Amino acid sequence: MIALDLSPAPGAAPALRTFRAQALMELKLVLRNGEQLLLTIVIPTVLLVLFATAPIADLPKPRIDFLLPGVLALAVMSTAFTGQAIGTGFERRNGVLRRLGTTPLTRPGLLAAKTSAVIAVELLQVGLLLLVAWALGWSPHGSVAAVVGLLLVGTAAFSTFGLLMAGTLRAEATLAAANLVYLVLLVLGGVAFPLSDFSGGVRDVLQYLPISALSDGLRTVLAHGAAAPGRDWLTLAVWTVVGGTTAARFFRWD
Repeated sequence: MIALDLSPAPGAAPALRTFRAQALMELKLVLRNGEQLLLTIVIPTVLLVLFATAPIADLPKPRIDFLLPGVLALAVMSTAFTGQAIGTGFERRNGVLRRLGTTPLTRPGLLAAKTSAVIAVELLQVGLLLLVAWALGWSPHGSVAAVVGLLLVGTAAFSTFGLLMAGTLRAEATLAAANLVYLVLLVLGGVAFPLSDFSGGVRDVLQYLPISALSDGLRTVLAHGAAAPGRDWLTLAVWTVVGGTTAARFFRWD
């Protein structure tokens, strides 16, 4: 007869297990939130269809080739930055993050879990937007690896700053600031209007915004079939490093 050792073995769960559990919970919370789904899926899709089919602005032809990369960048920003900042900000106000802080989950672990859930939602977004664009006459070209790489780096950049905002500001301030940034970058980030519409000095500043770099990189690959400029990769990498380092240092649980 085999003797079983049933003595208690207290200790924290492995880091990978806590990460997986938290990432799955974050994904469930996002998919249950109707307001976030409106922001992350419905608005980018409506914007793509509206600007591609109606002569709202004087855009480069074919319109869908210009619009799709910018709307993909907007979808990443809406999920990784705006939606995540607002959701996490209210979790912090309601004491959810304080309770998580008593678990073995570390700050980097929480940031990684939230970012992983964001990536899962973005897979749904990108798939939907590509289908809509194809129905509107878009044909795929360019490097798939480059597009995926740009989307991942862009996600990391927006996610870190969304979490930084949520972990340092009050929930109400985060709500207002995140929506304001969303609207400003929608207009100034090369999403639906070319940066060439702005004067030289303003354009030189705007091109270093994360959404401008992501839009430009995706447009270069998807619309022109060329390699994304090194400047866009570097811009997104710098935003990611700065945002991630700052968020890990100053993010507060309560």
